[in-house]
Amino acid sequence: MRALLLFLVSLSTLCAPTTKEVFKTNDIIWGFDFISKDRIIMSLKGGKIVEYDLKSKKSHSVDIPDVKVTGQGGLLDIRYFEVKGTPYLYYTYAKEVGDTVVTALARSKYSSFKTSGHKVLFTSKIHSSTGRHFGSRIERVGEDLFMSIGDRGERKYAQDLNYHNGKILRLTLEGKAAAKNPFASTKNALPEIWSYGHRNPQGLYYDESSKALYSCEFGPRGGDELNLIEEKKNYGWPVITYGKEYWGPSIGDEAKEGMEQPLTHWTPSISPSGMTKYTGDKNSKWKGSFFLATLGDTHLHRVEIDKKKVVKEERLLDSLGERIRNVRTGLDGELYISTDSGKILTVHQ
Repeated sequence: MRALLLFLVSLSTLCAPTTKEVFKTNDIIWGFDFISKDRIIMSLKGGKIVEYDLKSKKSHSVDIPDVKVTGQGGLLDIRYFEVKGTPYLYYTYAKEVGDTVVTALARSKYSSFKTSGHKVLFTSKIHSSTGRHFGSRIERVGEDLFMSIGDRGERKYAQDLNYHNGKILRLTLEGKAAAKNPFASTKNALPEIWSYGHRNPQGLYYDESSKALYSCEFGPRGGDELNLIEEKKNYGWPVITYGKEYWGPSIGDEAKEGMEQPLTHWTPSISPSGMTKYTGDKNSKWKGSFFLATLGDTHLHRVEIDKKKVVKEERLLDSLGERIRNVRTGLDGELYISTDSGKILTVHQ
């Protein structure tokens, strides 16, 4: 029996995914995107944008103005988009406005390792005195831009449509409220809001094949969620949650009429951060799987979704021991992750 157990452990080790380090820095790599098959653009929490060439192994960095590094805030997500033939970097970051630090969206033109024309497109209306729960991911869907914002540690405002705390927004590529947003004609509601009742959504992904927008968010002590995001829906925080206060008691109910249930939830917490769907060709068994980076429970979480329902989950890379901040499919077909220790790695079956 002992020999059989040793064989099974050995077999599972041989079958375990492997990683390859492709870049290392000394700051948290909060977000990253791809300019081409060989060029990665990344945001460092401390306020720098770095481009790295996978072939030449050379990197170039630029500083972004206005970034306020405080608590969980700093330079956050980054995406590379072409708009009417012009290449732009879009990025979210913590910005000081008066005595409050808010989540803001900006963009710069980008060419030959240089940014120009830094322009703040959107500054959120936030009630907060904390440095927690900034969100924040951005996802382009056609000519719209979805952006997530955390509750900023002020939970009741996630239910208040007069603030951006705990919301997912739908904007134009110029940072304005998109046309026909669900609360555009609602009195005292902010016109950018698409959905509300979120705690700290750090994962956002639009699945082109199913035309569905997904988000993952941190619960408190347990109650992390994966949600299917639909317009005007209330996702419940803090009225409904499967999580508890850090000191023990329940926060709210687990269900209530008029509030959305998650596709799945996790207790104990896994602290899900960035998410993606694997669409590459280097890991055939994972084709079509969703992947969630996790911070608190250091592993890569694989999820299979069929007809907008979770049908299977799997933990990967437990032995890596890294806080995984983001995950994306590369233009070269590889699966990439970034870590809070400043690494970008590829993951292989």
